[in-house]
Amino acid sequence: MASLLGLLRDRRWLAGLSLLVGGTALHAVAVAIGPLIVVQPVGVLALVLAAVLDARRSGEPLTAQRLAPVLTATLGMGLFVVLAAGNATSSLPPLTAATDALLITVGLLAVLGLVGALSSGGLRCLALGVAGGVSYGLISVLIRLVAQRFQLSGEIDPLAVLGVVGALLVGGWCVQQAYASGPPHMVVACLTVVDPLVAVGMGVGLLGEAAGTSPAVAVLELACAAVALAGVTLIALRDNKKPAPSGAADPERVLVAAHATSPLTDRTEP
Repeated sequence: MASLLGLLRDRRWLAGLSLLVGGTALHAVAVAIGPLIVVQPVGVLALVLAAVLDARRSGEPLTAQRLAPVLTATLGMGLFVVLAAGNATSSLPPLTAATDALLITVGLLAVLGLVGALSSGGLRCLALGVAGGVSYGLISVLIRLVAQRFQLSGEIDPLAVLGVVGALLVGGWCVQQAYASGPPHMVVACLTVVDPLVAVGMGVGLLGEAAGTSPAVAVLELACAAVALAGVTLIALRDNKKPAPSGAADPERVLVAAHATSPLTDRTEP
């Protein structure tokens, strides 16, 4: 409780929380009016900002070795967005789209949660970071489904709305646990690439947003996604060499982990 009160008095933490809420609201609006395969990958730009802020916090120089995987992931996703923007289509999603998206996500989260529960350190951080990315990707898909169905038929899918709330809670818990288990850069890398890949994959497979994409363009898009994944893998491998926090994550540490190790602050103590 004391940690929570301390956070509420910290102007930097409140500023970061305000930016998070504002960014989330803007992202929801963007997803509601634009195809997932165009809007969702833009978030990978956070990798560059996180690298700069994390270097400032740790006092380490921004060397070419540190920037190379970040720029690789950003370039891959940037090219993907350019290709997808010219071929995205929108149509009324099938009635089973929300159910299918939820079932796929629950299966993925079950596997990732098991890996996280049976591991520690970098592997636990990676598994739970990916789980957070999967959950947040689902949120974007469900928001898109709710917006499309309302715009095209005036109806709201209650299952999709409940799914947004559930995914938000599960994703938030996974992200906090990931921050408490490993370096923040690894968590940011997981979120900024897994999130859009899940949302884009469901947008293509469940919502038919790439129905107008030619086979040649689809191959190029897959190649760009592979480049982005390679960049994130390099980030994860690099950060996994850093010492992970010791000991189990107690409730107070989980609460403040994202703040104490966040790129938004120069504090390093848990």
